[in-house]
Amino acid sequence: MKKSPDNGYEAVSSDLKKRILIVEDQFIEAHDLQLILEKANYEVTGIARSVEQALEQIEIEKPDLVFLDIMLKGSRNGIELAYILKEKYIGFIFISANSSKSILDQAKTTQPYGFIVKPFRDQDVLTTLEIAFYRQQYSLESQLIQQFQLQAAITEIINANLKKEEALLAFAKAAQTFIPFDYLETGFVTATHYDNLGIVRKNLDQYQIINLQKLSQIAVLSEKEINETYRKSKVDKESIIYSEETLINNLQEAPIKALIAHNFGIKSYLVFPLSIASIQSYHFTFYSRNLNVYSQEHLKILNSLESLFLQFIAKIYSKEDLNVSSKKAEIKNAKPVNTQEGFEGIIGNSSQMNTVFNYIRKVSPSDTSVLVLGESGTGKEKIAQSIHALSPRKDKPLVIINCGAIPENLAESLLFGHEKGAFTGALDRRIGKFELADGGTIFLDEIGEMSLELQVKLLRVLQEREIERVGGTSPMKIDVRIIAATNKNLEEEVAAGRFRMDLYYRLHVFPIMVPPLKKRKEDIPDLANHFIAVYSEKIGRKAPILSDFALQQIMNYNWPGNIRELEHVMQRTILLTEGNTIKEIELSMSSKMHPEPAQESFSIKTILENERDYILYILKKCNGKISGAGGAAEILDIHPSTLNSKIKKLEIKKGII
Repeated sequence: MKKSPDNGYEAVSSDLKKRILIVEDQFIEAHDLQLILEKANYEVTGIARSVEQALEQIEIEKPDLVFLDIMLKGSRNGIELAYILKEKYIGFIFISANSSKSILDQAKTTQPYGFIVKPFRDQDVLTTLEIAFYRQQYSLESQLIQQFQLQAAITEIINANLKKEEALLAFAKAAQTFIPFDYLETGFVTATHYDNLGIVRKNLDQYQIINLQKLSQIAVLSEKEINETYRKSKVDKESIIYSEETLINNLQEAPIKALIAHNFGIKSYLVFPLSIASIQSYHFTFYSRNLNVYSQEHLKILNSLESLFLQFIAKIYSKEDLNVSSKKAEIKNAKPVNTQEGFEGIIGNSSQMNTVFNYIRKVSPSDTSVLVLGESGTGKEKIAQSIHALSPRKDKPLVIINCGAIPENLAESLLFGHEKGAFTGALDRRIGKFELADGGTIFLDEIGEMSLELQVKLLRVLQEREIERVGGTSPMKIDVRIIAATNKNLEEEVAAGRFRMDLYYRLHVFPIMVPPLKKRKEDIPDLANHFIAVYSEKIGRKAPILSDFALQQIMNYNWPGNIRELEHVMQRTILLTEGNTIKEIELSMSSKMHPEPAQESFSIKTILENERDYILYILKKCNGKISGAGGAAEILDIHPSTLNSKIKKLEIKKGII
């Protein structure tokens, strides 16, 4: 939306009018929200006071989006309704005055398109709504892209004339990016015996087939006992997701699933049955070691490709196989994939890193903005490089900017360029970083350090896809993909007024959380050996080996500086080591540099306390100035008398500003 004089936003075009349902049990707030939306030319389909009323109205007319209060009249709350809306593929924005951390954490698990805290302003509502529709559009486009990519991969497997086991392994690798799993079970439903093949994911690109004989060895049960367990198990006839309570119940009804869950550490699974010529049933069951991994979006992708899956099954099974047990074998992939392709410099086979690799593969083909989150030293820049390397933009520039190192007075010129004579010292035209990255990718590291003024300009680039050089007379269209990274908690930065909410939601379309080294300790030996090899080669010596004691030292240490700290420690160790074995590693220097942080007591702030902190922060920024240009009232977009009333109500004294 573009600015207009009356309310700050241009009304929505009548031919693109969006339908909004308001679910709010407070009449005044619901009415105010309706006025804001209708003034901006949105269509309000109705106001519901409870979950039951909302469901009734949705049946009459499906809205494009729902404004949803968390606390509602009746026995059911907005979070329960949110899960129902997700199943119906209806986007929603939470509106709430409840600042309880437990409530907010529950709300976040439903993945809303936005969150507004009461009391809200017109601008808050319209900005959040615009971002919500942007994210909803991306979600639909992303799903279509994923569907097309998986379809292309399976079609290629069908045309490759692979043997059954090879085809199943290729299928598993293709599906992994879109339907993540740690164990995939495939096979026909039989009445007498267990005839399934399992595929266990060992690391990034290595998979192993688990046949009945291998499963018998792993479970320490005879094949006869496994067959008996299978015969006692309930068979799902419809697609279904099991997690938490439903998983516990199903493990009792289907003991064969309990056997797999116990031996492979499973916490959730998705069952996808297919009917073969109306006489047989074939099941794909995706198992994960993590909770709540699977969603209706995964089922929608699978359902959309059902006919292709049937072609795949018909291709890899002979006519005899349709009625008899398949030959059992354990093999490696006949066509091994280069595990480093697109992931150069990233080392790790832990489940946490495999999840990161899946996210990278999933988001790379699109142009959506990505936000990489993680502690300092976790390798966020490497993630950005991999996304670029695996994207269609890989042959175009990847421009890297450290936002924390940009001088504030030169920031706009550095990012967007300037014309000759634009300011004192501008002796020549300068091409900015965004223009240099045209057609490629720009990586904004430490985005949390960017000034509020520069955040506004970055938001315009994201919205309008155009830049304007300092001193320029007209904007230029730009084709740049933005990847941002930060080690800060941006939600806290937004609450404190240091980061714009609208920019946060623009960047947060596809977040990737990079785990700290202490959460992926199984990767430490590989990382350590990699750095030993690299720095030994640099100084022209044979790489020494780690002793058991030295390995135990680095495994027991918590690495607050993450991979960067490990790299520096191993580099120093190489220089200090004589002989072919690293007997001991000096960690005392690192321990002193990174003392254990004192545990802070956790407290939940009320809405009024958060509002007081925010107003106090703005007042300090304005040196206590309330009205006039550059005053706190102008920044907060409220009348000076309203601000004075709030200052009095919140007991903000002049001496503490």
